[in-house]
Amino acid sequence: MTQQLSFDLDAAPSLTPKRSPEIGAHDRCVIHHGVTVPYRLHRSRRRSIGLTVGDDGLRVTAPSWVSLRHIDEAVIEKFEWIQRKLQAIHIRHKKLALVASNWRAGGTLPYLGCRLVLRCGTAPEQPNPAAVWFEGDPDAPQVNQALWLPLPEDVDSARLRDLSQAWLQQRAKAWFEKRLAYFKTTSGLGPSAWKLSSANTRWGTCNSDGRILLNWRLIHFEPVVIDYVIAHELAHLRVMNHSAAFWDVLQTIYPDYLAGHRALSGVSPGDMPAV
Repeated sequence: MTQQLSFDLDAAPSLTPKRSPEIGAHDRCVIHHGVTVPYRLHRSRRRSIGLTVGDDGLRVTAPSWVSLRHIDEAVIEKFEWIQRKLQAIHIRHKKLALVASNWRAGGTLPYLGCRLVLRCGTAPEQPNPAAVWFEGDPDAPQVNQALWLPLPEDVDSARLRDLSQAWLQQRAKAWFEKRLAYFKTTSGLGPSAWKLSSANTRWGTCNSDGRILLNWRLIHFEPVVIDYVIAHELAHLRVMNHSAAFWDVLQTIYPDYLAGHRALSGVSPGDMPAV
């Protein structure tokens, strides 16, 4: 996930064009209030200074004729913004590290708002030892029920993750299909087509042809959240923007949409599963 800022230099008469230095990337840093801010500087033909904060830190893209002093000043001017974004990325990385450590036998996984326990092997009552098996009702899970995976206890975490997520995607497809049918009955709205999405930044999309994408990772959340996203995309069949008219349509389709809206505030699919 990246955040960007840009500085318009058209109104800066003191920054007069000079001979372009060699185009390339350079590591630099500035110190502000005792804090060192490293950044990667890229020169380009653009007309403004651009700041991007991503997983690899701060990246600054600047016109080839802008002095290093003015670039450093731009970084200092946005010091607090940069620190907030870097801190958010740091927290996200720690969260993802915890998630990665949970892909193991005995780890847990959120599903429809409940915490499931991952088990490797075969349960005594399991009908098919070669298949993934959930010990409860997949439409009404209970906390700490087990998801049994036909894998050895010492399985590689990536293989365990892939098999678990394949089961989650199957469940997401079945659950979303059922809820789309429900809203079709209650609101008369239905997509021309729909499919699962694996996007890292969007929970759902609706295009002008009436096709809807729903992120499979929604299956981690309780049903009220899933219903909100589905209703949100269905509302776009009537209003393609987020004007007041759109929210009026959404409220008509799903009066309790605020609970789901708040639950997803500040959460992106790339952060899931939550721990």
